[in-house]
Amino acid sequence: MRFAKRTESLPPYLFAEIDKKRLAAIARGVDIINMGIGDPDQPTPKNIVDAMHKAIDDPGTHNYPPYQGTKEFREAVVKWFEKRFGQKFNADSECVSLIGSKEAIHNCIFGTIDQGDIALLPDPAYPVYKSSTILCGGKPYITPLTEKNNWLPDLTKIPNDIAQKANIIMLGYPNNPTGAITQVEFYDEVIAFAKKYDIIVLSDNAYSEMTYDGYTAPSIFQSRGAKDIALEFHSLSKTYNMTGWRIGFALGNEKVIKALSTVKTNIDSGIFKAIQRAGIEAFNTPKDVIQKTISIYKERRDVALSGLKELGWNIKEPIKGTFYLWLPIPPSFKTSGEFATAMLDKCGIVVPPGSGYGEYGEGYFRIALTIDKKRIQEGISRMKKEGLVFAPRACSVK
Repeated sequence: MRFAKRTESLPPYLFAEIDKKRLAAIARGVDIINMGIGDPDQPTPKNIVDAMHKAIDDPGTHNYPPYQGTKEFREAVVKWFEKRFGQKFNADSECVSLIGSKEAIHNCIFGTIDQGDIALLPDPAYPVYKSSTILCGGKPYITPLTEKNNWLPDLTKIPNDIAQKANIIMLGYPNNPTGAITQVEFYDEVIAFAKKYDIIVLSDNAYSEMTYDGYTAPSIFQSRGAKDIALEFHSLSKTYNMTGWRIGFALGNEKVIKALSTVKTNIDSGIFKAIQRAGIEAFNTPKDVIQKTISIYKERRDVALSGLKELGWNIKEPIKGTFYLWLPIPPSFKTSGEFATAMLDKCGIVVPPGSGYGEYGEGYFRIALTIDKKRIQEGISRMKKEGLVFAPRACSVK
């Protein structure tokens, strides 16, 4: 048998590999603490589930949905977006429903770059950005995200000849994996840069509602002129604990939306209409219900940071976005892969190595706060017992 050469240049998908190791450890009888994947452990709010039950019983939801999403869902999206970010969009021409934002990121890249086109991609980053670019025949040009620059790309370091050849730039804030946040002023810089070089801006805003300590995440469309050149992805997965439902939306420039929609209509047949009705109800979820979820993650964040500080990690400032912690590996380890393996083998803890998010992720690892705080505390205890600490002073076990 012969297979496509483009798949040969792709590494195995990070989280699929992590899941293999997790399942293998469970099969050996290991009590696994899974801090690997950002999959909310809280249930989908009852009002959404009830709406789904009702919609399933309606035969009108059992046929093919509109490719772009039902008009009712798209209208609910633009209404929510205007209320949340103060920006207006046309539900018919500037909005499309998504089977989760992951497929849309790939399909949008497919619709916006040709063979050999340059895509400006962050690193470390959600692995789909780079893998999709490679699958689509594009050339990734890495814009490093470093702690020194607050995990933001330094646009001034992109060579002029590269910028002139680039067709898209990819962003994602609040950021996965680093938890970094940004302000509208950063988007102003991005839009000015993109307009100068005629580059399409793709903004991944899946964690817009996962914020803490008074921080409110902006949309790129709060930057003047963004609609001329940008598209933003949103997901219902994290805000409403709906990862398995596979529903999201994209808003933006009419031409970019059309390019995405053209690809999607040739690949998928839209979202089950009952799920779209549930999605409409999601936008009506009481604020206190969402805030309860945020409070749970905040408590877990604080518990984890407190424990990690005891183990020697120097935490300068707690993350204010996403439900991830991005931490340096102990200096006693040469690579993040080596550290992640030790965490699994010695402690039964699953964490992704930073190298899985790109070259500039090496030397770090990520913790997902999607497990109960007692399990987080148990994980910290195991790390201390096994000596997986950052500083020697924390090694003593009483």
